[in-house]
Amino acid sequence: MDILFLDDWLVAVNKPSGLLVHRSLIDKRETDFALQRVRNQLGRRVYPVHRLDKPTSGILLFALDSGTARAVTARFTAGQVKKTYRAIVRGFPEPAGEIDYALREELDPLTDARADLDKGPQAATTHFRRLATVELPHGVGRYPTARYALVELQPKTGRKHQLRRHLKHIFHPIIGDTTHGDGRHNRFFYERFDNRRLLLVATTLRLDHPRTGEPLVLTAPPAADFQRIVSALGWDT
Repeated sequence: MDILFLDDWLVAVNKPSGLLVHRSLIDKRETDFALQRVRNQLGRRVYPVHRLDKPTSGILLFALDSGTARAVTARFTAGQVKKTYRAIVRGFPEPAGEIDYALREELDPLTDARADLDKGPQAATTHFRRLATVELPHGVGRYPTARYALVELQPKTGRKHQLRRHLKHIFHPIIGDTTHGDGRHNRFFYERFDNRRLLLVATTLRLDHPRTGEPLVLTAPPAADFQRIVSALGWDT
């Protein structure tokens, strides 16, 4: 694992797409996990404090003791950690904006068997900023050309699949999203660019250090398979 930050209390790594954070009932046959890799690499126990979906790549933070884990988890729960992502989406979103759209909890029959099925939608907010656009001379859907954009995303809440669901809500789904995306455009990116992943990366975490209190800014360069698509679309960013 590519270690981005390490001190006596925390370690941050750059998780690749397709790697689970830890063991899950969703993929019972999976034997490779980010937590296990980092534990073996450091030769000590590590504690997860947040999660990234399996298909999402980018910065992943672990604590090195249980007290620090509780402190960092509390910051995530309280919304005191600023998270930034980048994504490639279908179409041209507005230059900037806010998606304020409550989300009903997505339940998995294996992992959420005891969840409250009557729970109403939960408040969810995402800020976005358009960074680059491209229009390709290919008729993927009903139009003679195909438009795509590179966007920066900052979720202000932490609902399950929030970014993917919010981008779908404003009709600009993330490319490579097989659950909430557009199958025609996903196939186009697979056939044209050999894309085999969700084009969503976690690039930055900002928080106060749980032990020193100092501001901590953790950054991860986009994974090579994401950056390859960015370059293929002609974006120099």
